[in-house]
Amino acid sequence: MFYSHTSQRRIAKLLAVDRKTVAHIIAEHQQARSGAPPDKRKPRKSLLDPFQDNIVQLLERYPNITAVRLLEELRRLGYTGAYSIVRDRLRQLRRRPRVLVRRFETPAGLQAQMDYGTYDIHFSDEGKRRVYAFSYVLGFSRRQYLYFVEHQDFTTTIRQHVSAFTYLGRLAAECLYDNMKVVVNSHDGEQPIYNTRFLAFATYYGFKPVACRPRRPQTKGKVERQFQLVEGNLLNGRTFSSLQHLNETTAWWLAHVADLRQHKTTQRTPLELFQEEFPHLLPLPEKPYDTAEVVYRTVNPEGYVPYLQNFYSVPWQRIGELLPVRITEAEVIIYDPDVCEITRHPRLSGSLTGQHRTDPAHCPAPDLHRKQEVLRQRFEQLGHQAASFFDQLLRTRRYGKDEAVRILSLLAIYHQTDLLAAIERANRFRAFSRAAVERILAASAQPRSALDSLDDQARQHLDELLRQNPVPPRDTRDYQALLEVSDHDDLPPWDEPEKESQ
Repeated sequence: MFYSHTSQRRIAKLLAVDRKTVAHIIAEHQQARSGAPPDKRKPRKSLLDPFQDNIVQLLERYPNITAVRLLEELRRLGYTGAYSIVRDRLRQLRRRPRVLVRRFETPAGLQAQMDYGTYDIHFSDEGKRRVYAFSYVLGFSRRQYLYFVEHQDFTTTIRQHVSAFTYLGRLAAECLYDNMKVVVNSHDGEQPIYNTRFLAFATYYGFKPVACRPRRPQTKGKVERQFQLVEGNLLNGRTFSSLQHLNETTAWWLAHVADLRQHKTTQRTPLELFQEEFPHLLPLPEKPYDTAEVVYRTVNPEGYVPYLQNFYSVPWQRIGELLPVRITEAEVIIYDPDVCEITRHPRLSGSLTGQHRTDPAHCPAPDLHRKQEVLRQRFEQLGHQAASFFDQLLRTRRYGKDEAVRILSLLAIYHQTDLLAAIERANRFRAFSRAAVERILAASAQPRSALDSLDDQARQHLDELLRQNPVPPRDTRDYQALLEVSDHDDLPPWDEPEKESQ
């Protein structure tokens, strides 16, 4: 239209654009055809120009000075302009060149990235809770496994890795991590020192953990970027009744949204690329890694073992015993000291506290005679003196059976030898009561810690190991050379030998 001598006003009207835009485009076109260099526009004068040196000096002295404070100083020097000019000039002077991070792509099956995201979510049934999003992303296909958990501890992290490998069917040859304590204990210079328990897990599956450089999240850009998608798409505009509901929605979202969206970088869907990547991933072992946690717990006087502030019943005859407990994701399994299974309970949620799982069969039978026989057997196991004390306790105390149960529960606090000695002493003084035994223990015995309880079971094994290769003490003559100094002149003044007085 311009070459047909149509006016710029007419062109602007036909194209529904501003007349100045038309003039600018025509000018650029003519300049490009002529090959002339572009005209350099002269910078517009500003009221701040006379104060440029003052602004630079103030920034050098006070790098964090605000625009309001800078305006106050310039007003004192005679500046009469507006605040917005000062603000824009300060932004211009502080503008730093953006550090570009080179995007790197990895071959199929080589690398995955793992990280946690922290979120405070209002659940309609459970209230506001802090949860953590475990994310495992394959670097080539960008296919993701995502699950929300209550903790970031070692057991949870290992279990979620196993779930991620099962969900994807295979795993990458290496995985990037930040410096979380579950993976990295410390650094020796630039060399990370990995958690040996995590290395045992990694070697079982055959993948290599790779720790990122500290304070450099760009290294794990693929998994970090996925959290933005989680916040903007999965969590945004949705409400959840519980953590279980959130994870059910997450499973649907992974299958119907995350896997099927077209990735902006690859221009293909993660599920499509995953089909190409799958043959290059490492196969899973025949059996998954055992992620169960094993701890020792003492049966309390009520006949329960505690775990994470909840309680699980055992037969009441076990009161006071130290028992091994195996915790899986779904169950709490309790064993006797010979590692034979006693009972198992469905595991209570970590969000609950003070709850009890009770098997009615574990409670004392209504047959009081049978209860008395069981208690007598327990005291006979401690020795003849304990059995005699039990008989006298029943004869002299109104609630002798209940006191006997409480006395057995003292095994959780004191060593068995100390408890037996206290019972023998109470026998001699004919003090047949729980309070008497407790007073004797408090005066003559030292309460044991949880480590002491475990050492009782392992002491014999450790003694045998130490006897196999005893280390003899070194002769003190080996250290004599360290104490001898041949030349007193080398000593500092305060270490010189004293001169004989004349």
